[in-house]
Amino acid sequence: MENGHGAKAEQGATRWLTPAEQRAWRAHLDASRMLTHQLEKDLQPFDLTMNDYEILVNLSESDQHRMRMSDLATATLQSKSRLSHQITRMEKAGLVRREHCDTDKRGLFAVLTEHGWTTMRQVAPHHVDSVRRHFIDLLPPSALSALEDSMAPIVDRLRERRGRF
Repeated sequence: MENGHGAKAEQGATRWLTPAEQRAWRAHLDASRMLTHQLEKDLQPFDLTMNDYEILVNLSESDQHRMRMSDLATATLQSKSRLSHQITRMEKAGLVRREHCDTDKRGLFAVLTEHGWTTMRQVAPHHVDSVRRHFIDLLPPSALSALEDSMAPIVDRLRERRGRF
């Protein structure tokens, strides 16, 4: 059985990474961790985490600045329980509020407050600048295009496996 790189793999045998595959994998992990850490650090002056910011983005881009909690959990890859704790913390900061769903008594919406919207508009330019400085501006357009193309099948496969979105 060929493993796609010319190497033979026996049925059930571990397909160890080649040195080139190992370098690419570790570069991806290192870059992902360090980039996330830097973006988190750059949000600290605004008393926001990356999870907070992601929730604010999702709500700011949604119709009427609101989303069902279950849809927001799916969009942010959080469990419903974890999202509930996150929303409670953000409610205390005045960034969001919960609203009951009129058509489903068990359903709840997360809604962006006016303070949340103002915060989002204030923080977004700083976050975009951080993304540019630590990611976008370090790569030529051809590398960005190649990165997008190479990540698409991974994202598609993982979305398919997750069975949501």
